[in-house]
Amino acid sequence: MPDPNHNEQFSFEKVRDLWMDYAANQSQEIPSLLEALERETHQKVLQPRMMSGPLQGRFLSLISHLIRPNSILEIGTFTGYATLCLAEGLTETGILHTIDINEELASLQSRFFNKSPYAHQIHQHLGNALDIIPTLTGPFDLVFIDADKVNYSTYFDLLIGKMRPGGLLLSDNVLWSGKVLERADEKDISTLALQAYNKKLGQDPRVQTVLLPLRDGLSLSRVL
Repeated sequence: MPDPNHNEQFSFEKVRDLWMDYAANQSQEIPSLLEALERETHQKVLQPRMMSGPLQGRFLSLISHLIRPNSILEIGTFTGYATLCLAEGLTETGILHTIDINEELASLQSRFFNKSPYAHQIHQHLGNALDIIPTLTGPFDLVFIDADKVNYSTYFDLLIGKMRPGGLLLSDNVLWSGKVLERADEKDISTLALQAYNKKLGQDPRVQTVLLPLRDGLSLSRVL
């Protein structure tokens, strides 16, 4: 890989992309179903970059395998890439609840879920997560938040009491393309919300948190 210190044509973003590609290539092979879903997402869905990429997907799969969850909750399904990665570590009787508000993506999600070995374990919920979360009892072993950034703190407050001690909470996009590093405009409610959420995770005595600079930032929190 070119050394960015000796080649000015390589921007930080370019080098970062090369790092991510290299890391993905040195990680576990991507299942063919996920490769097909990634292709279709890029071909047919607006803003395909919202999908968890191959490297993050393998990380989600590894975390799920490590704790062998009986119950997973995902907030923000998009096209279902992360859903399928998380499902890989479920116990044989485990259940994954995934919530999304975009009904236009529901059929795409279902089609790929039904092609997977986890079709009977994935429960899709269509609607506002703020309304659906209170109807789910838990306890959850693993939670993945990847939805509207403004409500991250609210999701945390709704979920923390529904998670078992030792359970893991993953929060995506917490670096927000670096915007969280700067003073946010008062109208930039997503950045302001993420700045508050990151501070909340770092200070809340109920969780132990590390923020990983993986892709667009991924926080890993353990419930105490």
